[in-house]
Amino acid sequence: MKINLYTTVILSALLGLTACNNQSADSETEIAIPVSVEELRPGFIEQTINTTGTVVATKEATLTTEMAGRYTLATNPKTGKPFMLGDRVNQGQVIVKLEDEEYVNNLGMQSKELNLKISEQNYTKQKSLFDKGGVTQSELSNAEVSAVNARDSYELAKIQMEKMNVRAPFGGVITQLPYFTQGTKVTSGTEVVSLMSYEKLQLEVNLPEKYINQVEPNQDVRVMNYTLPEDTLHGMVRELSPAISTETRTFTGKLSIDNDELKLRPGMFVQAEIVLDRKDSVIVIPKEVIISNQRGKSVFVVEQGTAEQKQVTLGYENQDKVEITSGLKANDRLVVKGFETLRARSKVKIIK
Repeated sequence: MKINLYTTVILSALLGLTACNNQSADSETEIAIPVSVEELRPGFIEQTINTTGTVVATKEATLTTEMAGRYTLATNPKTGKPFMLGDRVNQGQVIVKLEDEEYVNNLGMQSKELNLKISEQNYTKQKSLFDKGGVTQSELSNAEVSAVNARDSYELAKIQMEKMNVRAPFGGVITQLPYFTQGTKVTSGTEVVSLMSYEKLQLEVNLPEKYINQVEPNQDVRVMNYTLPEDTLHGMVRELSPAISTETRTFTGKLSIDNDELKLRPGMFVQAEIVLDRKDSVIVIPKEVIISNQRGKSVFVVEQGTAEQKQVTLGYENQDKVEITSGLKANDRLVVKGFETLRARSKVKIIK
């Protein structure tokens, strides 16, 4: 009986020692979780509104003939060839010419020009004689009337002659050019060319009602298009409607976009960011590292080799980042990778 009791005590002691050794070993071999950190530095963040829409040209026109005549497509001096789709033209440049000898002959340009010269010379002579007392005031006035009438007649003929040319009313790009055989007679009112100017583009957008007191004319705008992933164009808010739609609870805004290099084309679908405000020298972190729970928003930082969970308060935010107004400070080491498996006071190993 004594032997059995002694044996039981010894076994109990051994089991207790083994358990203590295992617990100590587990404590010493706690695995450090690999994480990546980012040392916080003051930065900036903008409050923006994201919107989408289709850009349109600020100027466009379809030009028609004012007179009938034989069609001739003018030569582009830059290429030495007749104008083509996509060619750029300057304001006032002739794109299409019409020819009609009978019409030109009836205008009598040469006779009207000669009559103008004779009338002006006669007026000059009569004025000189009037100054010397050689003619009466009535004779001078008649000479002046003749000169004015001759000038008006000549200018009217020039206007009528100019109608034989189709000129660009503004600098732009040829977007449509219906084909006509050179020398074919076309009637007046025939559409012969369409132009667009899109060095400046316009984007009409519908903005949520809650922003009506925050969006203002002249605010900066950034514009992106999926075909230009590396390029961001800039513009500004140009016009705002003060009325809110009762159906959509939105208000209309018109944005002006700088497109000097013609990277965007009219009709393209774009995404625009209106910059409402900007804060500098603030703590800004990626949105993806924020953990949401019943207690609010939190993130993990590394302090002396362990993970510390910090409750944070958010400020401005955009698509990717958010301002932290409390809970973090400059030089904190924010966990940006590996935070998903962390718990408070977890041991961590920092990796790059």
